[in-house]
Amino acid sequence: MAEHTAEPRRAICDYEGTSYRARFWEGQGREYEDLAERIALRRLLPPEGDRLLELGAAFGRLADLYAGYARVILLDYAKSGLQEAQARLGRSERFLYIVADLYRLPFAPYTCDTVVTVRVLHHLVDAPAAFFQVASVLRPGGAYVLEYANKRHLKAIVRYLLRKQTWSPFEPEPYEFAALNFDFHPTWMAHELARAGFRIDAELAVSHFRHPQLKQRIAPQRLAALDGLLQKVGAVCKLAPSIFLRGRTSGHGAAAAGQLFRCPVCLGQDLEHAVGGLLCRTCEVVWEVSDGIYDFKTPRRL
Repeated sequence: MAEHTAEPRRAICDYEGTSYRARFWEGQGREYEDLAERIALRRLLPPEGDRLLELGAAFGRLADLYAGYARVILLDYAKSGLQEAQARLGRSERFLYIVADLYRLPFAPYTCDTVVTVRVLHHLVDAPAAFFQVASVLRPGGAYVLEYANKRHLKAIVRYLLRKQTWSPFEPEPYEFAALNFDFHPTWMAHELARAGFRIDAELAVSHFRHPQLKQRIAPQRLAALDGLLQKVGAVCKLAPSIFLRGRTSGHGAAAAGQLFRCPVCLGQDLEHAVGGLLCRTCEVVWEVSDGIYDFKTPRRL
């Protein structure tokens, strides 16, 4: 049996068994944020391609924006979230539902044209490790569209200058404001993306009007339209609470043909369909496939 040095186990924010859709979106007063994020994503997302991978897809909130892609891969750590996505979007060859650890992606190198992470990075204790994982599955010249919670946003600066908070928004290190909830400094983010091999070619500042009183008094459609007018110019100063980026890997070319998956345990690509799942011929573990959802989180030994 082939051996592989195990990746370190990192703490993961797990929404298994909770309805992220009902808890954070439906009826929760986030219509403005949803609309503003859609404006940003439409501006940054390459309009078409073969494979798009969304990490932390949950219930598939943004899946309707991926109409130009032949295959859409929705990945999340919580199977319950993907079950909600499947109920909304249906079963088809176009949508692929994957339960997996973002730090151990189950995809062969260079298999995706575009990768998306929105409202995901702020839960990562090791965002740089995730960036290297994303880079490994993107084709040469592929696009990584990401959103991160901005540490140096205007409210944090004002509170710091008025001495109403002790932590500095100007320090580059990520700030953990709650357990597994991080804000990131734009300079730190740019440095870590460059380390992983990404060249940033577009930036947007988003959710300028994320304030309860504004959201109560002004219709979300109007607020989002105003936000859309500020997203490009706001990216110069980056004072908004949310920043969207598009990074590119070096080189040119199409996504790799052939095997899509690789084994997260041994990284072998010799996987074949077996009873109830996919069998890795290299390390002899089985990854369950049930009700149209691939589970690469818990291997089963033969």
